[in-house]
Order: sequence, then structure tokens, then C-alpha cells
Amino acid sequence: MGLKSYFRKPANKDVEPSEMKDTVSGSLTPWGLTSHTPMSQESSGAQDVAMQRLNDARSELMVNHLWSQQAKLFWYAQEEDEGVVIKQSRGSYVCCPPDLCRPDGFFDAISALNVKSAMTVNTRLIRLLIQGSDQSSIPISGKLRLQVLPDVSYLSRCAKHQSAAFIADRGILVVWDDQPENLISRAQALEKSIMDMIWNMNTEQEFSEKGNKSNGVSVREVDITGSQEDLTTEKPRRIVLLHSITTALTLCLIIVTLGAGYRKIVQEIMLDGSYTRLALIATAPVTIWVSFFFFQALIGNIFQMFGPISQVQSNTKYYSGLPPKRLMGGPLPHVTIQCPVYKEGLQSVIAPTVFSIKAAISTYEMQGGTANIFINDDGMQLLSREEAQARQDFYEEHSIGWVARPRHDPKGEHNPVPFVRRGKFKKASNMNYALWVSNRVEDKMMQPSPRPLHWNQEQEAALYVKALYEVIEEDENQTWADGNVRMGDFILLIDSDTRVPTDCLLDAVSEMTNSPQVAILQYSSGVMNVTKSYFENGITFFTNMVYTQIKYAIANGDVAPFVGHNAILRWSAVQDIAYDCTDDLREKYWSEATVSEDFDMALRLQSAGYLVRFGAYMGDGFKEGVSLTVYDELARWEKYAFGCSELLFHPLRYWPTRGPFTKLFRNFITSGMPLPSKLTILSYIGTYYAIGCAWMLTLLNYFIVGWYNTILDKYYLNSFQVYLSIIVVFTGLGNVALAVLRYRIGEKPLLSSLFTNLMWIPLMSIFLGGLSLHVSQALLSHLVGIDMNWGATSKEAENTTFFQEVPKVIKKFSMTFAFCIIASLGMVALALFVPEFWRIDQFFAIFPLATVIVSHFMLPIVLNPSLMLFTW
Repeated sequence: MGLKSYFRKPANKDVEPSEMKDTVSGSLTPWGLTSHTPMSQESSGAQDVAMQRLNDARSELMVNHLWSQQAKLFWYAQEEDEGVVIKQSRGSYVCCPPDLCRPDGFFDAISALNVKSAMTVNTRLIRLLIQGSDQSSIPISGKLRLQVLPDVSYLSRCAKHQSAAFIADRGILVVWDDQPENLISRAQALEKSIMDMIWNMNTEQEFSEKGNKSNGVSVREVDITGSQEDLTTEKPRRIVLLHSITTALTLCLIIVTLGAGYRKIVQEIMLDGSYTRLALIATAPVTIWVSFFFFQALIGNIFQMFGPISQVQSNTKYYSGLPPKRLMGGPLPHVTIQCPVYKEGLQSVIAPTVFSIKAAISTYEMQGGTANIFINDDGMQLLSREEAQARQDFYEEHSIGWVARPRHDPKGEHNPVPFVRRGKFKKASNMNYALWVSNRVEDKMMQPSPRPLHWNQEQEAALYVKALYEVIEEDENQTWADGNVRMGDFILLIDSDTRVPTDCLLDAVSEMTNSPQVAILQYSSGVMNVTKSYFENGITFFTNMVYTQIKYAIANGDVAPFVGHNAILRWSAVQDIAYDCTDDLREKYWSEATVSEDFDMALRLQSAGYLVRFGAYMGDGFKEGVSLTVYDELARWEKYAFGCSELLFHPLRYWPTRGPFTKLFRNFITSGMPLPSKLTILSYIGTYYAIGCAWMLTLLNYFIVGWYNTILDKYYLNSFQVYLSIIVVFTGLGNVALAVLRYRIGEKPLLSSLFTNLMWIPLMSIFLGGLSLHVSQALLSHLVGIDMNWGATSKEAENTTFFQEVPKVIKKFSMTFAFCIIASLGMVALALFVPEFWRIDQFFAIFPLATVIVSHFMLPIVLNPSLMLFTW
């Protein structure tokens, strides 16, 4: 019966089925070792029966078609155990020819393997290739090797993600695929790869013979691979000082500008003899902090256009612009692909990500490595029976290990025992819980130690089943889990809407093995677009711009960031910085006390002596989703702003007892991170405070300049001057520098890049100009102790009409609209209807506040495609 036989509290007979939608059970065991009992469900109606019959008929037609194609391609020799098998539903398969389903043969082997479709390929080429070979794998293309199994009974224990295997005793090839329509093309691709390899070997041999006969010139293959022993002795990489130089120039520029301001103060003191204005010097620290990013951008733009760029295509301490030497000798490290998910759509979001991961695992397994997928499903116990069952079936079919923790239930209203999902952003606590379950399984598997001499894989698997069962029993069946939840040497951390390059794992483990001091290898990312809306395209442009700037800055010598996904983590390093949580007395790895768990992780690792490195040699092979709506993007900025404030300051009520600065910030300041990188991070944090203060300072400037312009101190820089400076440095010089940089490093043509940059200026101006109120809300909420929570970003497009969107916009932005309307009416009144002495009608006083009002008012309207398309 397996572990699926347990449930939560017995259902109350008086409760209606609609009220029981969340009472799904789900603990499972590793596949192939126990049978599975489906979750109890309501009886199928006539429509379900009709759909099942239609599916059966479809499978029959497909299997017959594939069998005819198999015969047409001469892959079918009319021997026993040859043909095609297709999965109809869970535990149900159909085959052709009909006699293929004899006991203990190919049909049963494919059923145990649990794949969607499979077929045999019997050709003379394959028989000759296997004949006389006693190897466990055979090269098929370059450095890729395909597994060889003694007979079909070994299929259930093979490297499933390779999607093919040679069967030695029969001299055939077995191919399987998640999509039956891809079976023929997969088999043909394998056949072509084998033939290409054979022809290339012959060509190389002929070329070598001709070379040996010609003028003593010899040709040899350059070895681009090495063993683990060779690679672990890599020399320390050089440090690039360009970032230090640009930071020093930034500080010089800040000193010069402050000096120019102090010069005006001195001149005014000499004129009127008043020393009161010296109090303005007290604003210097805050001024430097919030303006540092501005001056750094100015210096950076100049270097991007005229500075050196060779470092972008080289390997340095914090940056990898070139791929590493690949490991080839000895067994390759095991990789766990960890993916936290929530309530995303199974077929629209999770499945495409899994298929992308499986393609990468297939390549890695054919290169000699092993990997497993580990999904931390935080939505499983919140979904309906049908949706939860669909997820479990999908995970089982694709050999995915998963853990699902109980729902957030601090009062015990839904679970036998109260349970708290800690943290404002639940991703960290979700991963901590899954790793906690994995570690407990490992602890239980420590016995027997050492293993007996003749310990085999079946005994290891049985021990694992027992350990997982015991862990779930200890949790009183609140934890749901199944599959392989054990951790490998390295963790590839991804999001639920990620695409990974097909050949990425070997490079990743090679670099991590090569550089044992590196704890995190953060890869650059491209963007995976879900819709064709102008807003998503605009955020795509912004995201690509950010990654270009990050790549350039780190190549110049800045410390690499960790953005929380599309990164390889060293599991042993993560274990080294584990901490004991006082809330539930568990060992944890990710911080649940902050929304910036990725920054916290990177800082603790660097404080422990590890490095974070940025890998750019994959280009945009890794892809991530971006915000699909303006609501999600604003929530993302609010979360980042809240996280920055959380890293820097305690809430105001703790200042008398704990001081203003947090322990994490003090650790950051005293850490061994290079000083220029510390200043850059501080300037990044300062941008959120600058954005958050913008509306308040602009409103204050409106009254100061409007009423006191003639008597203002010359040290004061009004908002109109600040606005012009931003236009020149960011909108003007910044876009030109970005285009030139992309041209110089070979990303894009110059004119095309410049045109793209200019095209998105209106959207970026409205968006960034309308952020201030929302960012200040997050900053103030943290400082005054108001709790804020954010759910997972939407990964799927929602088709809403104009009339559905209008009330949604009014509800979410009511306070913003109220501010804009009141401020607009006040500006009109002060310009036209008040006494002359109180009027504010100067252009340079009105214009900055008008831009703030217009941007905030237009943001939820103009940047909302559902509104602007006027659909209904």
C-alpha cells in the first residue's frame, strides 16, 4: 500500500464535499519499491468515462502509428520483445504489436521504468556497435556516452534521464520520451549522432595520416579536460582593480561637489557674518549616501564608453567570462536541482521547467554524472484534491523528489497540530523545511555504519524507504514527501519558471570542483517571456540592462551578488554556515528573519571565508521569468526596499535598546569584503531611500522654492536642478553608454542597441517616476514596525477585461490617486486662487512636483495593458 495510505484527521461525515477540498493526503515512497494507492476521490461521472475512452482510443491510434513508422524505418526485425509502448494513464499501458505484453519482458520493464512512451530500435548499425563491447557506456557524440544495460530487466534501475539505453543481450536500442510524438525524432537524432561520430573518426584518422606525411608537420588534439586532481590545484585568480579605481574617482567627485557647496557657505558667511548656516554641513553624510549611486553611474558611464573591456572575456577572482576545464576522469559529483514552488500552474509553469531540467540532466548523465530533482512544494497542501493528485502523479512520472510542508495554521484550525510558516517571504522557510526533512532522512540512513561488504543498491533503496517512512511518522503525517530527497555535492537553485541550458551542469561542477573556495556560482540570466504585452517587454529590457551592468561591474573587480536563483551552491559550504533557530530549535540555512535571504546567505558565506562568483560564459542560456503585471513589479520593489531597510536599521522602537543598526549590517561593515564593494552595496541601498524620499522632498521643495526662493541659501539644490541632472546622467548619458558597452562587448549592434534604449525611455520614466510613494510605504512600514507580507510572483498571464481591471486598479491605488488629486487641486489653487503673496506659479517650482504627480497617476493606468487595450 505504501506511505500513501495515511490521511489527516478523518473526514466529518456531516461536512459537505465542497468544504473538504483541502483535506488531501499525500505522503509517498520512492518509485518502483512500493505500490501506490491513489487518493480517495469522488466517483467519476459520465463525462469522465467518456474522456477516458477518448484517451484510450487516442493512445491506440498513436501506438499503431508509431509501430508502422518503426517498421517503415526498418527498426523492427519481427523478433520478440520489439515494438512500441505508450502510457495511457497511471499504471495503464498499451503496446503494439499485442504480443509485446508477455510477462517479464520489454512491456513490464517499461511499466517499471514509468515513462510516457518507449520503443525499440533494431538495426545492423546498433548490433555492430554493441557487439563485443563489455563497457557500461558507449560514446555516441563528442564527450557524450550512452548507457549499456545487460538486459531489459535493468531498465527500471537505469539512468532514466538519458532517455535511451543499449540492451547488450539483444543488440538493440531502447528509446523513451515524455512526448510520444518525439520518439521517432529522438531515435533518429541518436542514430545520426552515432553515424556522425563514426564518420568524424574516419576523417580525423585520414587527416592525421596526411599530416604525418607532409613536411614533418604533426597535428594533435589540445586537451581541454582534466581530472579532479589536476583541477583542484588551480592557481589563485587575479584581482581586477578597475572597480576600485572607479569607486575612488566617485569619492573624489563627491568631495569636489561638496567642496563647491561649502565654498558657497563660506562666501555667504563672509558677506553677512552669520554662522548659522554651518548647520547645513550636518546633512553631508546623508547627502553622500543617497547621491553616491548618481556619481558612481556618471563615472561608470564614462568607463563603459572609453575604458578597457578585455576583462569581460577573462576569468578573475569574482568573475568567470570563460568556461572552465571540464572534469572527465573519475566519477562526477552528484547535483541536486532544488526548486521551490507554490501554487503555480502545473502544465503552464512547473512542467516546462521540469522538461528543461530533465534535458540538462540527460546531458550530464551521458557525460558520466548523476543528478536528481528536488521540489519544495509549498502549495501542495493548499490545493484541491484533484490538483494535488495531479502534481503527485507528475512528480512520480518524472522521478522527482518532493517535500510539502503543512499549511500556515498557527491556531491549529486545519491541522491536528498548529504549524507556522515563518518569514514575511515564505521561500526561505519552505527550503529550510525541505532540507530539514532531507537531513533527518540522512541521519537515519547512517546505520549500519560501516555498510556490510556485500551491500547493494537494492538494500540502500530499501533503507531509504524505511528512513523516509520513519520521518513522516515522526511528523504525525503532516509532512508529505516522496522520491529522492537526498542532497548532492552541489545544488542548482532555480525558480519554478526557469529555463536552463542543456549543457550546463558539467561546466558548473567543473568550476566548483576547480575552485573549492567558491561557495556560490551565480549565473547570468536572460528573460523568458510569457506574454507579448508591452509592460512585460519593458521589464524584460530593464532586467537585461541590469544583468549587463552587473556583468560589467563584476568583471571590473566588484564582488559578485547572489540573486537567489540560477546559481550553483556548494552543499558543504551551506552546511558550514548553518544556524540554530531559537523559534523552533531546528538547524537552518536560509534566514527566515529577513526578506533578503539571498543577501544574508551570501554575507554569511563570505564572512566564513568563501567566495561568491559570477559566471557569464553561459550567456543568456539560463532564463528567468519577469513580472507580468505592474502589481507584481511594484510588490517586488516594495519587497526589495523593505529588505534593504531590514538589513540596515532596526525598527524605531528598538533604537533606544538595540541601537539603530542591525547586527547583520554591523557584520557586513566589519567583514573582509573589499571596501569598494561595501561602498557600492551601501549606494545600492541608498537608492531605495532616495526613491522613497523623492515625493516628500519634491513636495517640500514646491513650498520652499515657491515661497522662499529669493532668500534661499545658495547651498540648497532645488528639485528642478536635481531633475535636470538625472535626465543628463541616466536618461541621456546612461542610455548612450549602455549601447556603446553592449557594442564593445559584442552583445548587440550599436545603432540597434541605442534605438532599443531610446524606445523604452517613456515607459521607464513613468515607472521609475511613479515608484516613490510605494517604496516609501515599504521603508516606513519597516521603521514603524508595520508588518508586510508578499506572496509568490504570478508566473501565468491572467486575461482580464477592462471592466474587471478598473475596480481592481481603484482598490489597489486609491491612496495614490487621492494624493495625486489632492496635490493637483492644491497646486491649481496656489497658482490661481490665493492672494498674490501666497501664490506659487514659478515653472521651476511646479514642474518637479507635476512630474511626480503625473507619473504616480499614470503608472497603474498607462502601464496596465488590460486597461489600455480596452478589452471586454
